[in-house]
Amino acid sequence: MAANTPLHIIGGGLAGSEAAWQAAEQGVQVILHEMRPERPTDVHKTQHLAELVCSNSFRSDDATANAAKLSAHPNIMLQRGEIKGLPDDSWEQVIVATGPLTSDALAEAVREVTGEEDLAFFDAIAPIVHADSVNMDIAWFQSRYDKTSAIGDGKDYINCPMTKEQYEHFLDEMLAGEKMSFHEWEESTPYFDGCMPVEVMASRGRETLRFGPMKPVGLTNAHDGSRPYAVVQLRQDNRLGTLFNMVGFQTKLKYGEQVRVFQMIPGLEGAQFARLGGLHRNTFINSPRLLDSQLRLHKMPRLRFAGQITGVEGYVESAAIGGMAGRMAAAEIMGSQWEAPSEITAHGALLQHITGGAMADSFQPMNVNFGLFPDLDASDNKTGKRKLKGRDRKAAFARRALKAMQDWSGNTKLDIEALFSTEDEARRSA
Repeated sequence: MAANTPLHIIGGGLAGSEAAWQAAEQGVQVILHEMRPERPTDVHKTQHLAELVCSNSFRSDDATANAAKLSAHPNIMLQRGEIKGLPDDSWEQVIVATGPLTSDALAEAVREVTGEEDLAFFDAIAPIVHADSVNMDIAWFQSRYDKTSAIGDGKDYINCPMTKEQYEHFLDEMLAGEKMSFHEWEESTPYFDGCMPVEVMASRGRETLRFGPMKPVGLTNAHDGSRPYAVVQLRQDNRLGTLFNMVGFQTKLKYGEQVRVFQMIPGLEGAQFARLGGLHRNTFINSPRLLDSQLRLHKMPRLRFAGQITGVEGYVESAAIGGMAGRMAAAEIMGSQWEAPSEITAHGALLQHITGGAMADSFQPMNVNFGLFPDLDASDNKTGKRKLKGRDRKAAFARRALKAMQDWSGNTKLDIEALFSTEDEARRSA
């Protein structure tokens, strides 16, 4: 590929802007396409690049210079106007970073080339629980009727049993729990059939869940041989086995209510949630099935995806994936080798998750969290304690990740050991 091949980036949000900056800094000529203001969205208020539409979670103290550096970069050309379909072969390198509000025309074009259905819908996502926070003195592993999946052993699910009284009380609290409200423009968007919120199902009758996601048939309590009245099942959500998805529990309960209500489930009294459920209009692809390790579409390798459309949640996560996509494309154009950051870093763990670490048949958008990282080993433990917990465990993950990221980036300015020594001392003093 010629070194002067331009990189086209569709979408000027956080992912597209970061991809443009990273590629331009590598010497690549970038054409950044942003449809606003010619084609507005339902949530953006300006025509500026990288506009934050929910909150200023980057805590910027300069509201007047949004993305000014991009506009001034000599290697970046900004073109306004909607891209209504996938570009032809004359665009040799493309990054699609159009986010959760991808225009209908482009979403339809992506759907046609990927073969995936229902890219734009109310995305009701289920909570995800850290596996080591489940009380296995109450819960147990078993597949319904002990059926074995292609990658399982007949014990593919964690089962949390309920008596009739527990089920009735749980149902009452869930139905009474405070729910999220919709934006006005979201109210007419239908639910996706496969992601019906659990409260909507429960409101159709008190036995609906017992004949749906909480059906107890084919399961026997491994602790006492009893048959439960109802069961909440958790399915492995990543190949590491550190995260489990609450099957059928897509929800629009507010976050605080989710923790309160779902910790009423036997076995989940102390559950720690890697991600709580949510409900919003979204556009994302099944990245583990459709993309390779460099975010390229298997069916059309000149096309990369970045940001929320790949199935990551959050501003920081979107920008991180965008930045890596920009560097990947730049390496391919310049004829150099791309090396991914280690999966023990946040960047590497998130990239690995969306390109193969997540289970494709249950893939849902995900924030970065400690459940995506490979487990710690003895060399990561600097405390002398036999088993790390709480803040010590998180600090060990962070220390290990920062060292790996420092090696990957070549940036040796940060004194990691001094940083953690200061934090350790502050904790001891407190």
